[in-house]
Amino acid sequence: MLELEAIDAGYGKAQVLRGFSLSVAPGEIVCLLGRNGAGKSTLMKATMGLLPLMGGRVLLDGAEISRLPAHEVPRAGLGYIPQGRRLFAGLSVAQNLEIGLRARGSGRDTLEEVLALFPRLRERMGQKAETLSGGEQQMLATARALCLRPKALLLDEPTEGLQPSMIDAIRQVIVTMRQAGVAILLVEQRVDAVLEVADRVAFIETGRNGEVMEAARLRADHAIVERYIGV
Repeated sequence: MLELEAIDAGYGKAQVLRGFSLSVAPGEIVCLLGRNGAGKSTLMKATMGLLPLMGGRVLLDGAEISRLPAHEVPRAGLGYIPQGRRLFAGLSVAQNLEIGLRARGSGRDTLEEVLALFPRLRERMGQKAETLSGGEQQMLATARALCLRPKALLLDEPTEGLQPSMIDAIRQVIVTMRQAGVAILLVEQRVDAVLEVADRVAFIETGRNGEVMEAARLRADHAIVERYIGV
């Protein structure tokens, strides 16, 4: 289980997150929604240790990971697919995946499992990441994170700029990870792209906790989303 307990974080003296708490169970997809500037990406970075916490803590399966250096957080089993993908553009697909494999000492069996989810990447193993299409780059960023064999997975705007077929492919992989028992927290502005697969939805408002509810409630009444984030 991924647990965020009373997280305070920000940039320098500018505090963005104020006592934000949330838990994501194994085999659960929680979608984090909020207006632009509400603190969604800041929460992702703080959870990964890329921003120092001003207060609170992050736990993964009961172990506090917020005391770890940022480069050790993935080794604990927390995967992260940032907005903008952040691939090693000049390296090949294979080399990008190798970086993911090395983080937790995963082997060839893990690579084969990941490539089974993304057969298109198998065809492009020698190709530089910067030459892939946007959808293929998102596949590679996702595959690299899955090479960790993560216990929990953070995804920040995974469908941004993708055509419908690619959105569906990414969505199906997310569902597969849920079935494998991975705790999944995702940020997504295209609500309709993920709402049908989410289990719960958590709202964030100016860095603070908003309402948390079952996704089925939003699917039945989309006006709730419009009230919270004005879409």
